[in-house]
Amino acid sequence: MNNPFRPSGCEAVPSVSVRHLPFDDPGTPNLRSPARYLLWTGRMQWRTLALGVVFGVVWMVAQALVPAAIGRGLQEGVAEGDLATAGRWSLVVLGLALVQAVFGVMRHRMAVDNWLRASFRAMQLLGRHSSLVGVAIRRRLPTGEVVSAATNDALHIGSAFDVSARLSGAVVSYVVVAVILLNASVQLGLVVLLGVPAMVLFLGPLLRPLQRRQHVQREVAGKLTALGADTVAGLRVLRGIGGEPAFFARYRERSTQLRAAGVHVAVPQATLDAAQVLLPGIFLVLVTWLSARLALAGTIDVGDVVAFYGYAFFLVVPIRTAIEAADKVTRSLVGARRIVAVLATEPEISDPQVAAAEPPLQATLADPSSGLTVEPGTMTALVSADPDDTAAIAHRLGRLVSGAESDLVTLGGTRLRDLPLSTVRRRVLVSEAEPRLFSGILRDELDPWARVSPDGERSRDDRHLTAAVHVAAAEDVLDALPEGLDAEVDEAGRGFSGGQRQRLALARAVLADPDVLVLVEPTSSVDAHTEILVAQRLRAARHTEGGRTTVVTTASPLLLDRCDNVAFVLSGRVVARGTHRHLLASHPGYRDTVTRGVEP
Repeated sequence: MNNPFRPSGCEAVPSVSVRHLPFDDPGTPNLRSPARYLLWTGRMQWRTLALGVVFGVVWMVAQALVPAAIGRGLQEGVAEGDLATAGRWSLVVLGLALVQAVFGVMRHRMAVDNWLRASFRAMQLLGRHSSLVGVAIRRRLPTGEVVSAATNDALHIGSAFDVSARLSGAVVSYVVVAVILLNASVQLGLVVLLGVPAMVLFLGPLLRPLQRRQHVQREVAGKLTALGADTVAGLRVLRGIGGEPAFFARYRERSTQLRAAGVHVAVPQATLDAAQVLLPGIFLVLVTWLSARLALAGTIDVGDVVAFYGYAFFLVVPIRTAIEAADKVTRSLVGARRIVAVLATEPEISDPQVAAAEPPLQATLADPSSGLTVEPGTMTALVSADPDDTAAIAHRLGRLVSGAESDLVTLGGTRLRDLPLSTVRRRVLVSEAEPRLFSGILRDELDPWARVSPDGERSRDDRHLTAAVHVAAAEDVLDALPEGLDAEVDEAGRGFSGGQRQRLALARAVLADPDVLVLVEPTSSVDAHTEILVAQRLRAARHTEGGRTTVVTTASPLLLDRCDNVAFVLSGRVVARGTHRHLLASHPGYRDTVTRGVEP
């Protein structure tokens, strides 16, 4: 059957050999510890890390050799009056400067590349895992915890890989300078070899309390984010019951706690930042003083004095880089702990160990716990005096919940629990009573499944989208937007009314064109005139010869009258079946539920 909502020609979209983010497959992370997660991330991008290390080493070693070249030029050229030699050494300095410039640019580029790869991989893993785990993640972790992990912590993860190239260059250049100094003066060489590690180790006692306090700060920030999200989501209700002052007081209290945690972090952080300036400065003074004494004693010449001063000045860079790396790795470990906690949450519903064969199209959907049977190609309604009963059945039909009752639901005689979740999600789509809209372009919001070819063509053109908008009777929503389908949807679709969001979500569900579409109270927020249009158009779009199966939970007579079958649910069980008009005439309980006690 040709369906106007199915994409056409998307299978022919060629692949393009370009480096892009997000990844096609972010991989399966090692979650045994934060450190193991970081090591796994490093292995996943070892090529770019290795390339960054090469660029970083060459870049910083070229800097380390500049003082030696300047010192030799001064001693052999200027001091001894050999201008030709001075010119040659000047060219060497120029060459080293060019090497620094070229490899410095490449090192920076690879550092940003590694930072983005690690951060995006973490974000992608968190997004994928959240979608797989579903509501279970909200039951086990605060919303703010998940949001903070996907934003702040993911970026901190990347910073550890950003500094890897500079740290490698710092270590190698430190060794190079130490060897040069040992050849010139054992005393100065030993000062460098022992002094630099001593300064780095001196910072060790600062890192542990910093890591601990940063972890506490992130926990408080996550709770504050969750409280803010909950407050904004329920602001309209809070205003109605006069609860704004109480919630704002809680928010102020949490904000004060976060500020106190930030101040608590600031003490070791400020000490660490001060050490990055103080310790290299002390080291610079010490090396300069020792080289001056050796020059006065005649042990080294003028060129060596200049070179040693340059080395001492240069060594500030690797020392500060090592201190910065320690700080960033500490932050990354704190962030990795949060990310591992989110990724370690187990889904309530998982794939079977041995998957059953996929049922054929036009399969019967059955829920033995309620006694509901939905024939293929029909439009079936579920009615109950308690909407939670029909919503529970709808969730079982889509395998959105776990439990003994959900395990009994079958599609074409095959239990949904025996099918891969990807198959269930593709075959059965459940649209909630309060669907979510995400920020972005409206076209992408309505059709997130569309594929885009390299030349920018979409697998579905605007005709498919406007057809789905027509089914949902949402043309007025589209007409009110100056940019039309290119309009920007703000967060959670707050720029739309409840009825507009509901109709746009219905258009999105219709455009998905699943084999079984389960709609939970799809017209609860629209007026009667719009409801009639939705009922007529939904039936026409889904109910054709060999068409799709549709299940609707509703108590609206306007929608029920367009359904092929109606099942009346009482205490979670189907107690009556028939058409809407038949049940009105034959079942008093159904009539009272639909008419709300008012005689038609």
